[in-house]
Order: sequence, then C-alpha cells, then structure tokens
Amino acid sequence: MAKGRERAGHGRDGAKAVSGTGGAGVQPSDRAPRSKPAGGLYLVATPIGNARDITLRALDVLGAADLVACEDTRVTGRLFAMLGLSAPLTPYHEHNAERARPALLARLREGAVVALVSDAGTPLVSDPGFRLVRACIEEELPVTAVPGASAALTGLQLSGLPTDRFLFAGFLPPKAAARRTALAELAAAPATLVFYESARRLPVALADMATVLGDRAAAVARELTKLFEEVRRGRLHELAAHYAAAGPPKGEVVIVVEAAGEATHTADDLDARLAVALGRASVRDAAAEIAAATGLPRREVYARAVVLARARDEERG
Repeated sequence: MAKGRERAGHGRDGAKAVSGTGGAGVQPSDRAPRSKPAGGLYLVATPIGNARDITLRALDVLGAADLVACEDTRVTGRLFAMLGLSAPLTPYHEHNAERARPALLARLREGAVVALVSDAGTPLVSDPGFRLVRACIEEELPVTAVPGASAALTGLQLSGLPTDRFLFAGFLPPKAAARRTALAELAAAPATLVFYESARRLPVALADMATVLGDRAAAVARELTKLFEEVRRGRLHELAAHYAAAGPPKGEVVIVVEAAGEATHTADDLDARLAVALGRASVRDAAAEIAAATGLPRREVYARAVVLARARDEERG
C-alpha cells in the first residue's frame, strides 16, 4: 500500500546472486558480489511513502534489471525518475496477469534479470504476484526476495498492540453483508488482526468491526512514513464514531485490532456492539447478529437490545 536520494549508478557492482532453484542452494548473501545479478525473478520491495526507504540492494537489482514488472508503470516510473533508474517497465497487475505472465516466464527462461514491484511496499501482499512466483517454482526458475518496506508491518509496529502473533487479512469485502461475514470468520482468531482499507470505507468498516468483533482496542494508521503520518488509537467504537463524524481521512489506511483473547464481553462491550448494530438494523436483527458474534444467549441479547432501543427512542422524543 503505498506511498538528495541515493542514485543507482553503483548498483551493478554491489548486486548479489539469486538463490538456487526450488529454494535450495546458495542464498544471495552467501555469494561474492558480481557485476550483475544472476538471472531470475527478484521480488523487490519499494517505499510506502518516504522514497529514502529504498534499500541499497533494491537499487542494485533495479539498476541492473533487464525488465521490471509493476502494477502501474506511471507510479513506478515516477519512483524511478526520483531514484535515477531507467530499467524497462512492463505492466503486471490483476487485470492483465494471465496475459502478461507467459511473456515474463519466457524472459526468465532466457536468463533475464526480472524484478517484480508493487506500486508501493512488498510485492505479493494484496496483489497477484504469487501466481508468477508459483509458476517460477513449478518450472524451477530462480526466484528470491529483496525485502524492505511494508505498510502492514509498519502499522502493526506503531499500533501498540501485541506483535508476537498476528494475522494479515488484507482488504475486507466492499459490501456490508460480505464484510461482516468475513469479520465473523476472524472473530475468534487468537492473533492481532491487520487489515488494509480504503479511506472512503473506513467509517463503515470500523463500525462493522465494533459490531462483529466487539469493542476491542485498535489503531488506524495512515500516510505511513510520510510527512503527515498519523496513528489514532482507541476502542473500535471510539474510532468508528470519530471517523463517522470527521469523515474519511486522506491517504492509505492500515487498521490493527487486538486479538480475540485480549478482548472481553463485558456489559459495556455488549451495549457498544448493540448500539452500532441498532443504528442500521431492527432490534430483532441486531440482537441475532450480536448473539452470533459473541456466543451470548440470544434471549439475553434481545432483552438488552429492547432496553437500548427504547432508551434511544425516548431520547429522540
């Protein structure tokens, strides 16, 4: 998810060799430097915001590449212009991957140095690159990674939530019903949850998280590594209320939510869930949804939903 600079004139002299086929053999860091990287597929991480987060090894590989496959040639072209790189670019994204993959594999069979980059961050994280990697493995073509920036890991680091076990869930479905179903499948996971989300859908996504996952601790990180980087931390219902009032923020968004084992189903938690659910559903449907998500008795949840709905109606007059 993405977002003077070092130039790549020295790149070819400092490059490392790609690992052997099938994951066996010598790793890139084990070989002496050579004038150009060995032929193969290189999965190269690019900055998520601050262009100075490019690694020296990435500059080496990208500067020596025979071809760079990227999501958007315009985005990568701008990055290359900043970094002084001029390798040939070719589009490779979810809409053309099936058509473009054979040509990339053909170049790899010829021994070319092919780099795969995403618009920003680490390739294969929420993009179609894994099929190209799988095809290389099946043909025993060399493939290795040039690690670097990752929005998911950066957001996790800054969240203040446990990092010893986490689950990256990517983007949630855009439709509300499908989104809540996906969240319900993750509700019991004993790991910190990490999501990508569009800024436009952030308010409704947080509201659904509060309903389905409960009022867990969470963090919303955006514009990571950029000038206006922001990490807002709080309970899910607090974050949902903030963005509902303030509107969608600018920039790419990472949401981090505490693990199921860390959350508790207190009376306040139940009320918070029901309050969100009652904002968009009938008493009966809201109670059924929250009972399913929490495992609490449906009759108990329904009774509380009735009380909250009456109190809400009395306040409205």
